[in-house]
Amino acid sequence: MTKPGPCRALSLRVLAGNDDYTMPMQIGRHRIEPRVILAPMAGVTDKPFRLLCKQLGAGLAVSEMTTSDPRFWTTAKSVHRMDHVGEPDPVSVQIAGTVPAIMADAARHNVEHGAQIIDINMGCPAKKVCNAWAGSALMQEPALVARILQAVVAAVDVPVTLKIRTGWDATHRNAPEIARIAEDAGIKALAVHGRTRDQQYTGSAEYDTIAAIKARSSIPVIANGDIDSPDKAAWVLRHTGADAVMVGRAAQGRPWLLGAIAHFLATGERLPEPSLEQVRAVLLGHLQALHDFYGEQMGVRIARKHLGWYARDRPENHAFRAVVNQAISADAQLRLTGDYFDALVAGVIPDVCAAA
Repeated sequence: MTKPGPCRALSLRVLAGNDDYTMPMQIGRHRIEPRVILAPMAGVTDKPFRLLCKQLGAGLAVSEMTTSDPRFWTTAKSVHRMDHVGEPDPVSVQIAGTVPAIMADAARHNVEHGAQIIDINMGCPAKKVCNAWAGSALMQEPALVARILQAVVAAVDVPVTLKIRTGWDATHRNAPEIARIAEDAGIKALAVHGRTRDQQYTGSAEYDTIAAIKARSSIPVIANGDIDSPDKAAWVLRHTGADAVMVGRAAQGRPWLLGAIAHFLATGERLPEPSLEQVRAVLLGHLQALHDFYGEQMGVRIARKHLGWYARDRPENHAFRAVVNQAISADAQLRLTGDYFDALVAGVIPDVCAAA
C-alpha cells in the first residue's frame, strides 16, 4: 500500500518456471488479471467484501455460495447475494445443489441477474451442505458430477468453473478423476482446495494432488488452501504449476493480502504491511459499506465478525471486541472502532472499557 524498497527477490518467471504469471489468465472470454483470486466463502465474500478485495488488487472475487433451490431466491439473504450492481467485471457467482436440472435453472437465473461466470460448488465441507448431498459430498458420485456439469454448461452461454477438494477422505483422493470429468464437460477453469472433505479446515493443505491435476489438464487450474503470504503463493505456483492462486481465510481481516501477493508475483517486491492509519481507513470504509448495503441493524451485526478479524492481532483485542460488539448503531460502531485505532496510532494501548 506504500511504495516498496529495492527489489531483492527473483522475478515470478524464475519463481514459477517458464510461465509468465504477469500475463492475464483466460476464463472463457474473460481476462483474469492479476491471477490472484478471492475464494468463495459463505457469510464472508458478500458484495462489500468482494468490492474491497477487488479495489485492493484481487483479479477475481467469487461470490459466496448461493442456493440452487428456487424457493429461497426471494429471501433477504438470497436477494443480497444476487446483487451485483456496480460490481467490476467479471462477476463470478457460485451455486450449490445436487439436481442437474435445478442447478441448470439456478445458473440461468444468476446469469439473468448479472453473473458473467458461474462457479459450481463441489468443495464445501460443511455438514449441512454435505448432508443434502451437495458441496464436496458430490465427489463420491462421479456420474452425478458429470450430469450436473453437463447440465449447467449447456444451460448458459457464460463460462462455467468448478471448485473441488482433493477427495472425500485420505483413501479417496479422486480429484484427478473429477478434473477429467470437468474438462470433458466443458468446464473452463478448475479450483482445487488441497484438503479432503473430512479434513474440513484442519491440518495442512497438500499440493501434490493439484500438481498432478495440472500436469494432465488443458484448462486453467487454480491452487487453493493455506495461501497466506506472497512467498507461500509463489511457492505453491512453483510446486504445482498452477495457473493462479486462490486466497480464502487468510484474507479475512487482511483484504490487502491479495494485492500484496499480486504485486510480489509481478515484481518480486514485498510490500510492507499497511500502517495502522491505512488499516483504520480500510476498516472504517468496510464498515460503512456493510451498513449501507445491509441497512443499519443487519450491517452492524454482520460487521462484528469482520471487526474481530481486523483486530485479532492488536493489543486488547478481546476487550475491544467485547465492547464494540455491544454497539447497536452504525455511529457507535464506527466511533468505537475509530477511537480504538486512533489510540493505537498514538502509541497507546486502548482503554476500550473506559471508552464504552
